[in-house]
Amino acid sequence: MRRERSPRLEVALGDKPWLDRDRFQVKSSRNGVLRLIAVFKLLKAALLIAIGLGALKLLHTDAGDVIEHWVEFFRLDPNNQYINTALEKVSRLTPGKIKELGLGSLLYAGLFVTEGVGLWLRKGWAEWLTVIITTSLVPFEIYEIVRHPTWVRIVLLAINLAIVGYLLYKIRDKRRI
Repeated sequence: MRRERSPRLEVALGDKPWLDRDRFQVKSSRNGVLRLIAVFKLLKAALLIAIGLGALKLLHTDAGDVIEHWVEFFRLDPNNQYINTALEKVSRLTPGKIKELGLGSLLYAGLFVTEGVGLWLRKGWAEWLTVIITTSLVPFEIYEIVRHPTWVRIVLLAINLAIVGYLLYKIRDKRRI
């Protein structure tokens, strides 16, 4: 059963018999959800890449001075409890710990890029990889929520559980066909 193409798509693609127009069609809303998950994973990867490169850039500098500079640049209140705590923690980081944080962030970002690109391309292995990696990190997320509950952590846990639930449903649904 062939779907009707939208008039806009026909105009954009024109009369090109060599072009596979069906590739440009969204096959179902499920692919939209998969693409949304892929974008979420790629955004997390971009954030981790920025953090990792930023940490590695701090390696041969006084991290406390750099953070103080950013606090002044963004006109944040250095007497704020959270800013003050962050400044104290960053000042105590050793070069070895900064290197570990930077490389760990980049490695983790690589996993997110792999998940995101695989999901964007609708690869079955990416669905399994995402389920395995995301599920394996849930206990750590719960531990952090128990130690220091914040709304951000709770929302991220809920999103990750929803992603795992959706992908397991999708994988199970494929096996029935």
